[in-house]
Amino acid sequence: MPKLWNETIEAHRGAIRDAVLDAAAALVAEHGLMSVTMSRIAQESGIGRATLYKYFPDVESVLAAWHERRVAGHLEQLEAVRDRVADPGERLRAVLEAYALMSYERRAHHGTEVAALLHQGPGITEAHRRLLELVTGLIADGAERGALRSDVPADELAAYCLHSLGAAAGLPSKAAIRRLVAVTVAGLLPPADVVEADRGHHGGHHHGAHG
Repeated sequence: MPKLWNETIEAHRGAIRDAVLDAAAALVAEHGLMSVTMSRIAQESGIGRATLYKYFPDVESVLAAWHERRVAGHLEQLEAVRDRVADPGERLRAVLEAYALMSYERRAHHGTEVAALLHQGPGITEAHRRLLELVTGLIADGAERGALRSDVPADELAAYCLHSLGAAAGLPSKAAIRRLVAVTVAGLLPPADVVEADRGHHGGHHHGAHG
């Protein structure tokens, strides 16, 4: 049965790959990024160095694959948050907050050196494209229902959100992150809502000045 044989080989390869990435993750968590070497990965995973080099040419490629797997896992979590919330405005806020908290926690665990080294490569580009698509879809849906602004293209607003929340990694607390998310989402409200609120606040003053 060639198909079954191929699936078995594929599963075996997947298991080795996962073992290597798990070993790299454990080393980063315990000793920091710069401690990770091919020898230590082989030792930690119990996989011979010759086999390890068949799968990954160097330690950078192991770390990049590990990071891609993490990012893919984060995307799945964000999609789960999206699917759990019905209200379009609240759904966007929930996804953005989850994204910002992930950025914050990633820095807390691994520091800025990992982010600087690993935010590159085709797998990461693809992950960011999917993230942008996810947020763009949420904004477009909210705009269609009148919950979010429609005067700016959804993809531009999505880029604005993700750039804005990129600052989350440097914030001191989760409370600060929630405040940043609230400010970001406020920028996505329909202009009429903002104008009405502003008019209500300043209306009396303006009439008095002109009268």
